[in-house]
Amino acid sequence: MPGTRLLYSLALGGYLGTLTLLTVWYAWLAPSIHFPVAYALLFLLTPLLFALRGMLHGRPYTFQWSCFLALFYFMHGVGEAYASDTARYLGLLEILLTSTWFLAAMAYVRHSKQH
Repeated sequence: MPGTRLLYSLALGGYLGTLTLLTVWYAWLAPSIHFPVAYALLFLLTPLLFALRGMLHGRPYTFQWSCFLALFYFMHGVGEAYASDTARYLGLLEILLTSTWFLAAMAYVRHSKQH
């Protein structure tokens, strides 16, 4: 079983990677043609910011409920990978990051409760 520090780093990396990916995706790489950039970023990034402080401080409760956020962004990545030819690679990257975030966060919570 990996150590708590490794699980924390993986979960935080997946979380921050998702945050960074969505920012770069909708601001520069493939902005939405239907919505202004500010609205797309506001809608997609605001939920992630609610978990930022707890994730940075390693609070197991925040890691626990942030998994619900990870599932939402996982679904977003699946939808984009399936529906958009131009953003398929971004959707696949989002799937990878959110899967890492989800799995490592759940293992971190389980491991931190045991110790």
